[in-house]
Amino acid sequence: MSVAPKQFPPPVNDAEEFVGPPTDPEEERIEVGIAIVGGGPAGLAAAIRAAQLLEDEPELSEKLGEVPIAVVEKGKTPGAQLLSGANMRPSAMEELFPDLDPSDWPVEQEVTKDAVYLLTPKMALPLKPMPPNFRNHGNYVTSVAKLGRWLGEKAEEEGVYILNETAADKLLVEDRIVRGIRSGDKGRGKDGSELSNFEPGSDVVAKATVLAEGTLGHLSMAALDYYDLHGSDPQRWELGVKEVWEVEEPLDRVIHTMGWPLRKRAKWNEFGGSFIYPMADNKVSIGMVIGLDYTDATLSCHDLLQELKTHPFVKKILEGGKRVAWGAKTIPSGGYWAMPRRLSVPGMVITGDSAGMVNVPELKGVHYAMHSGIYAAEAIVDALKQESVNFEEYERKVKASAIEKDLYRSRNMRQPFSKGFFVGGAIASAMTVTKGAFPGGHWRHEDDADIPMEIDGAADDYPAADNKYIFDKLNSVFASGNATRDDAPNHVRVQSHVAREVAQTWVSMCPAQVYEIPEDQLSSGAAEVDVQITASNCVQCGAITAKGGRLTPPEGGDGPLYQET
Repeated sequence: MSVAPKQFPPPVNDAEEFVGPPTDPEEERIEVGIAIVGGGPAGLAAAIRAAQLLEDEPELSEKLGEVPIAVVEKGKTPGAQLLSGANMRPSAMEELFPDLDPSDWPVEQEVTKDAVYLLTPKMALPLKPMPPNFRNHGNYVTSVAKLGRWLGEKAEEEGVYILNETAADKLLVEDRIVRGIRSGDKGRGKDGSELSNFEPGSDVVAKATVLAEGTLGHLSMAALDYYDLHGSDPQRWELGVKEVWEVEEPLDRVIHTMGWPLRKRAKWNEFGGSFIYPMADNKVSIGMVIGLDYTDATLSCHDLLQELKTHPFVKKILEGGKRVAWGAKTIPSGGYWAMPRRLSVPGMVITGDSAGMVNVPELKGVHYAMHSGIYAAEAIVDALKQESVNFEEYERKVKASAIEKDLYRSRNMRQPFSKGFFVGGAIASAMTVTKGAFPGGHWRHEDDADIPMEIDGAADDYPAADNKYIFDKLNSVFASGNATRDDAPNHVRVQSHVAREVAQTWVSMCPAQVYEIPEDQLSSGAAEVDVQITASNCVQCGAITAKGGRLTPPEGGDGPLYQET
């Protein structure tokens, strides 16, 4: 039996729950000039660029009040919940910090060698010539967690206020104009009751609001629905699970793999691959990425990564080492056709991953996010000088930039893989060589939650955990630095009684063991089962939103505390 997760929608009403007018009395509202939601590359680049511009605009800076720029960050610190590969192109760092040498950037090392391998269960076959979309010479291996902390420090040096441990819970809208955000409550019990340390949320009103929430942004999704901004195709996502290892022998090149342990037949639609990147101090980052449009409810990205580590090629790299970090995150992969049809509405802009600015064939997104933040800041400052809340200049800047050009060129390269690994690879290669011109047109795709799921054996070969080299999910949650309190309210919205295939999808997909089917129902054979949720395990990867549920912000400060991801 096949069942699509979308048949069991989450109990959510964006328009009533997540969008509305300010409710605090005017004298109790927190007033800022520019409110930036999200302390990642896009949001912090926007904050830094806006601060740079305001240095030459003292009159405007004074009009923006005591807090001209505020970053609302739900993690304990900027970077706390950031995770990526990542091979970063240097263009945005060069634009934002023209006086800094790359040796002063928070990067691991410049890429001078790279390789791509096709894996079989026992062999690693080098692909030569290397596919051009995997070439990374001149890029920089980067921990975005470290990058976020560094950008946060730079922003504070520029006078930006960073509101850590503050969840943006609601988009404030009056007369169809975005007026800011409302922060979430703190100190509620699991049942929603007020504890002794309860602090109510506050209206944070602003003259301009930048949504830079990253992948599957809570308010960004609400804004897309409320203002009907969705692109011509639905957004879709991939899930990445990553480990950082200290190893005995330093790695001298960036490595990507494709093929095993993913299955090649089109019926399973298993798209993805792995990355192994050198880091400083004899460390290596290794990760597995899979598209969330697969069909087997037992597929698990975390367990695929563990299986990958059993390959002789990978074992040789990690031999004698130890795992020092782990994390998981989704990646928007819908590309050009899934980007919002508008990137601004009166009072607000959407940037970076929240707008789907990721080039999946080239595995790039960090520099697009930062460039979009820079463009947003420039457009907002220009508009505010004219006392306007029309930020359409931001859209024009994006469309005239490499963001538009690069994403349009790769607009159809992800879709052909639904035809299977070999056919899809051949078509995508033709698109790469012709820069998207052949085959041209508009290759449409489905919403990930529309894909019918069935229980079909993906988990049969996953290795058993010893928690020394092969790790289970709970051990890995601990390695993420997650310190969410057990009695916090549940921030995960799913139906509690669903088709077995949907429940199994959530159980297997989640890298943090948030979802479980009760023991007595596992072997019952019932068509529908209950879903139990341990929300305190959640590392906020966002995959549940892509596959039929809805992740909402937990209490500010909850979630992972990544250091090196």
